Amino acid sequence: MIIGLTGKNCAGKGEAAAFLQTIGYLYHSLSDVLREAMRSAGADISRKSLVEFANQLRTQKGPGYLAERVMERLDPEKHYVIDSIRNPFEVEVLRRHKHFHLMAIVADAKTRFERMCQRGRESDPTTYDAFRRLEAAEAGSADPAMQQLNRVTEMSDAEVANNAGIEDFHQRLREILRLLAAETHRPDWNTYFMNIAKVVALRSNCLKRKVAAVLVKDGRIISTGYNGTPRGIQNCNEGGCPRCNSLGESGAALETCLCSHAEENAIVQSAYHGVSIKGATIYCTLSPCLLCTKMIINAGIAEVVYQSGYPLEGVAQALLKEAGVTVTAFTVKETP
Repeated sequence: MIIGLTGKNCAGKGEAAAFLQTIGYLYHSLSDVLREAMRSAGADISRKSLVEFANQLRTQKGPGYLAERVMERLDPEKHYVIDSIRNPFEVEVLRRHKHFHLMAIVADAKTRFERMCQRGRESDPTTYDAFRRLEAAEAGSADPAMQQLNRVTEMSDAEVANNAGIEDFHQRLREILRLLAAETHRPDWNTYFMNIAKVVALRSNCLKRKVAAVLVKDGRIISTGYNGTPRGIQNCNEGGCPRCNSLGESGAALETCLCSHAEENAIVQSAYHGVSIKGATIYCTLSPCLLCTKMIINAGIAEVVYQSGYPLEGVAQALLKEAGVTVTAFTVKETP
């Protein structure tokens, strides 16, 4: 999950970020991106200059600029906490990540002022009236490039109150995280195995087209294959197949092609290692040709799931259906 943090001064965003790091979340802050930009520009860094420089960056490069820079640093396999989200456009950018959740940390104004006094930063307001004026300036603006904390808080997926001490706050965070984790969507099995097939296709050495097949039985991958010249033969992209290297018209002179098809390689690989594929499902990035179709039927494969259609697939698909092999056209689904 990607947990974004927003909230007013001294609400407890830093404590929330620190807690999330203790349970394995990697930390990023839009303010850190801002400080890097200021250092590159040779600007002095203070609370006032941070706000002014951020507004300037949003005006010049777009209101979601800081969030876009953070998005570039995220690994989809890891959990992150992202601090210092202050503008609605930053939220919109981060929501492009389907596992992003915005958490607003909230606390009473007087409690937050007391915390500010305790931390004792030189640039902090020293009276409650000055504190409230500062908050009003950061709460909202008609200028889309300015901080708009009220609007960002309204966009949050969850609010976590921080008025009653650290242990209470940590427990509230745990409860919210459990709720958000329960909403996490995982790819279905067809999407899972087809995405693996797409990675397998990257191993193909064929000059004409990169294709892959993955054989699955009882939810377990038992064989993979990609198109290319046979074992021990010079790779297609190194000149091993004269037909492919002639770069002729697609579909022509197929009888002279030395490359084995992805489905053929997956099936033969299973035979090579003595693994039964009867009743298996084969995931293909391209629907099988007639030759591979006959191999699929005779190998006892029960289902073919394919993504893209082969130009000459009509007879092949009719044969699969006649043989009782289930044929499923895979459609890419956007995870909610």
